[in-house]
Amino acid sequence: MKHFYLLAVLFFMSFAVTTKAQEAVSADKMIKMAKEEYKVGKLKFKEGTTFFMEFTNISKKPVIVESVLVGCGCTVAEKPSAPVMPGKVGKIKVAYDATAAAGSTFKKDVTIKIKGAQPKTVYFTGEII
Repeated sequence: MKHFYLLAVLFFMSFAVTTKAQEAVSADKMIKMAKEEYKVGKLKFKEGTTFFMEFTNISKKPVIVESVLVGCGCTVAEKPSAPVMPGKVGKIKVAYDATAAAGSTFKKDVTIKIKGAQPKTVYFTGEII
């Protein structure tokens, strides 16, 4: 009988955790990206580029960027250090080192994790010359 109660408690606890995880709203309801895909153009091999991905807080509460994840070691991104107030613009600094072979094109992803929202992935593309 003790095993039954233990299993029941574990089941309800896992259900509560799953329900809480599903409560996160779409990031698109909290922020509006200036672009969904950034075109960085032609880059010289190993010179790379640095640019900003901008978004506007379209919610009624401050937006906190918890983390910014990049898809490879050739990219580094920095999140805003302070919350972005409603109606204000936030910037994510992105640096790409362009070490792929000359003549190749690339499409890289940057995933933005906002507190209380599902992750938002934005891309940047270009060509290495």
